[in-house]
Amino acid sequence: MSHHLHTDLPPLTLSFMGANYVAKELGYGAADEWMPFDVATNAAFEPLETYALRFEQVLEGIVAAGFEALDLWTAHLNWRWATPEHVQIARELLDRHGLRVVSLAGNFGDTPQELESACVLARAVDVDLLGGMGAVLRADRPAAESVLREHGVRFAYENHPERSPAEVLTLIGDADDVLGAAVDTGWWATQGYDPVQAIRDLRERLFHVHLKDVEEPGAHVTCMFGAGCAEIAACVDELLGSGYLGSLSIEHEPFDRDPIPECIGMRELIEAQLAAAGVSDRG
Repeated sequence: MSHHLHTDLPPLTLSFMGANYVAKELGYGAADEWMPFDVATNAAFEPLETYALRFEQVLEGIVAAGFEALDLWTAHLNWRWATPEHVQIARELLDRHGLRVVSLAGNFGDTPQELESACVLARAVDVDLLGGMGAVLRADRPAAESVLREHGVRFAYENHPERSPAEVLTLIGDADDVLGAAVDTGWWATQGYDPVQAIRDLRERLFHVHLKDVEEPGAHVTCMFGAGCAEIAACVDELLGSGYLGSLSIEHEPFDRDPIPECIGMRELIEAQLAAAGVSDRG
C-alpha cells in the first residue's frame, strides 16, 4: 500500500507548479528553450548562503497568487544538490507561509540510486508523490519499483514525448501501487492527442494532473486556459465525472513574461468551474 501523507488535503486541491517560474532567474526572454532556464535556476538556488532568500521569494509569489499548495520543482530544491540544511530551510519556509507540497516535480534520474535520492528528498518535505519523468523507468523498472516501495513513494510519470496513452501504460507496467500517470494536458495537445481522451484512457492509473494549455498542436507554447487547444474546461469536466480525487496543478511556463497574472486567472477559472459543479478545492 502507498502512504498518503497529506490526508488533510481536500480533493481537487489546486496547486501551483513551481516550474511556472522557469524563466524568472535567467530573465524573461533570455532564451527560447527550456534547458538554459533550468540550468540557471539550479545554479541560482544551489548556494546555501542565499537559498532562504531566493526560496522565500518564490513562496511569497505563490501565496500572493492565491495558492495554498504547490508542486515543488526540483530546480528550486534538487535531489542532486540539496543538503540537509537546504531541506530544513525549505521546510521552515513552507510552514511559515502555510504552503503544502502536493508533489516533487521534475526529473528523477537515470538510475535506481538517483531515484532513491529523489524519494529521500520527497519524504524529507513530507510528500509521497513524484510527478515528472525519469529514464530509470526504461533502464530498470523492477529496481525502480523496489526503491519506490521501500520509501513509500509513488511515481506519477508525466507524458512528454509519448504520442498515446498506450505508450505511457507500457512504460509504467502493472505496479499500480507505486507507478501511475501524471496527465499533462498541454503535452497531449502538443502531440496531437485529445487530452480529454487521454484522461479517460489513463483513468485507472491516474495519480496526478498538470492542467496546461498550449497554443497549437506540434509546438509547446503554453498559454492562458481557454486560449489554446487543450480543452481545459472539458478536461476538468472529465476529471470530475471520473471521480478523480487528486490535486490539479496549474501549469503555465512562458519564457517571455511573468506567468503570475495569468496563473491567477487560471486559478480563478478552475475555482469557478469547480464551484459551479458543487465542488470546492478548499475543503
